[in-house]
Amino acid sequence: MKRVLVTFFALIWCVCANAEEFKHGTPESAGMSSERLDRVTDVMQSYIDRGIVPGIHVLVARRGVIVYDNAIGTRGSDDDRPLEKDALYRIYSMTKPITAVAAMQLYEQGKFKMGSSVAEFIPEFEELTVHVEEGDPVPVNRPMNMRHLLTHTAGLGYGLGNWHPVDRLFRQNRVLGSTDLEEMIGKMKDIPLKFQPGDRWDYSAAVDVTGLVVQRLSGQSFDEYLEEHIFAPLKMDDTFFQIPEDKHDRLLPVHNWSRQENKIVMRPVGENEYRSVTMFSGGGGLISTGMDYLRFAEALRRGGELEGGRIIGRKTIDYMTQNHLPAAVPGSGTGDNPTGAATRAQQSAFGFGLGFGINMNPLVGNLSSFGEYNWGGAAGTVFWVDPEEDLVVVGLIQLMGGSGLLSSDLKIAVLQAITD
Repeated sequence: MKRVLVTFFALIWCVCANAEEFKHGTPESAGMSSERLDRVTDVMQSYIDRGIVPGIHVLVARRGVIVYDNAIGTRGSDDDRPLEKDALYRIYSMTKPITAVAAMQLYEQGKFKMGSSVAEFIPEFEELTVHVEEGDPVPVNRPMNMRHLLTHTAGLGYGLGNWHPVDRLFRQNRVLGSTDLEEMIGKMKDIPLKFQPGDRWDYSAAVDVTGLVVQRLSGQSFDEYLEEHIFAPLKMDDTFFQIPEDKHDRLLPVHNWSRQENKIVMRPVGENEYRSVTMFSGGGGLISTGMDYLRFAEALRRGGELEGGRIIGRKTIDYMTQNHLPAAVPGSGTGDNPTGAATRAQQSAFGFGLGFGINMNPLVGNLSSFGEYNWGGAAGTVFWVDPEEDLVVVGLIQLMGGSGLLSSDLKIAVLQAITD
């Protein structure tokens, strides 16, 4: 009996030891300087003083310790209440890495391979065609596969711009305005692809399709799947598609830049906003807080586990955060296109994994590390994980068109604070 008890308590000790608590600590305890880290606050304040944003929340963790967690400013340009750390943000495209992890959980279970045809799970895609400049659309010359979906090389449109005929069709058919994922795929199946699957990188609705794949393979609605398999294990209690009634007043207003007035203009939170949601967009539908997203990003840095809650295997994270784009694949794209950089040198610095942008050359652009993986959202939210420095950073604002706004200045301010 004594031997059994000893074994039992040893097992409990091992579990607790592996479930290292994620908590606040001093920068010095994680090899950073408090004084130098104050420059992050200076960067944040400069954005507020210049009238670019009303408030900012930034969180930094290194070596498993939260060394910086600061929210400054106000909730909105016309709302002078202080910005609180539990404020809810529209994270838009920062939903995409979460969706990618959900899909790769099913990959680990053998539900699909990277080369599996998407039509195996989405039979609506069995007869896809491709847009050509002149004449009728032509059939695809290869099946769209799961790797294409997860790397934005599937050829799908998005509807975020009007320059391409396929995007115009997405807008005309209100694909992103569908009532649910099933209606979305019904609209999408008859719209041609922009290019043959695998031929280019182009930011698209592929991750929304991935969400439907997760829904069909798991037998759960996409929102329920994320709650059970990602949010609950990581204790992400403030991340959801539909905001609970008792938390709705924490949702921040979003802002736009007015050229006419030369200032930001606040769009008040709508009475029905994020209530009665039925369209669970894997590409951009989630609401979250700074701490919740930091927990997700820290779990990735730790190889898929946080405080005893494992969501995915370490080798799978390693696989997802490698560049999956062949050198021959050019960028075209809309929005946050990591391969659509202005020069050949800049283009060589960026790759794309399975749901993440990947830094392939830290010597191009501003201060950064090789192998950093990252993404952002349309309203200016951003995160990155730096495996080389055991570093995780989340920055949050609510300014439409502000994607990438914080990245450069924030990255310099954080990295220069590292002392060992």
